Amino acid sequence: MKKFIKGLALGAAALAMATAAHAGETLDRVMEKKAMVVATNSGWPPQSYLDDSNEMVGFDIDVSKEIARRLGVEVSFETPDWATLTGGRWQGRYDLGVGSVTPTKARAQVIDFVGIYYFSPYVYVLHKDSTAQSVDDLKGKIIGVETATTSEDFINRRLEIDAPGLPPVEYKLEPGEVRTFADSMLPFDDLRLGPGVRLDAVIAPEQTALNAIKNGYPLRILEGDYAFREPLVVIAEKVDPEWTAKVGGIIEEMKKDGTLSTLTTKWYGKDYSAN
Repeated sequence: MKKFIKGLALGAAALAMATAAHAGETLDRVMEKKAMVVATNSGWPPQSYLDDSNEMVGFDIDVSKEIARRLGVEVSFETPDWATLTGGRWQGRYDLGVGSVTPTKARAQVIDFVGIYYFSPYVYVLHKDSTAQSVDDLKGKIIGVETATTSEDFINRRLEIDAPGLPPVEYKLEPGEVRTFADSMLPFDDLRLGPGVRLDAVIAPEQTALNAIKNGYPLRILEGDYAFREPLVVIAEKVDPEWTAKVGGIIEEMKKDGTLSTLTTKWYGKDYSAN
């Protein structure tokens, strides 16, 4: 028994030492290298995408660059798949995730929510020739969503947003069929063919829908009825509370001084910085 207790004590000491070693590890790495690696998306305009010069641009890119500027470091971007970006266990490959991530209870188990930096309404998107005038008109219809996103969780009635002060999600739509797509723009490519040809509606962020319409897609947003409204967070690996607190403080500064208001208006034409 004494040996067992001694073993427990040694194990606890080793764990404490390991925890201490991890404290500040991301913050130290970034500040020593004067460089930060951000995980984001490469095909989600206007949040983040490659322009004609093959450069990463978009709202999330500008937010990342501003965080880096305030830290006094350079920033580079990596574009892992969505499950990797939101799944944590990055093993130091990325320092932050800036990809318009929704804070859900499941994700809270594997990643840190550094701070809410804007809010996004999700909307029902229709072909411009659709006769639907309300959510009731979409009952039993074919609905498209991007896979592994909150729109997929919503349409399957399993969305659990982990943020204080938000009203509970209401599920009004009973789809006939749900079709999932690997990219945010792919559902719109099917919807643009005509109402009911492949899809009857798409559930997507308002910003993404407006950008598709701006770029010539023959679509419209169902007026007067959001699917749901979600906060979006910057995320970090669960290894360094000091890093999470440091960047969280910068995000709060960007809210207070109007930077996030300016950036959302620049990229979306609306101020989405407040709930």
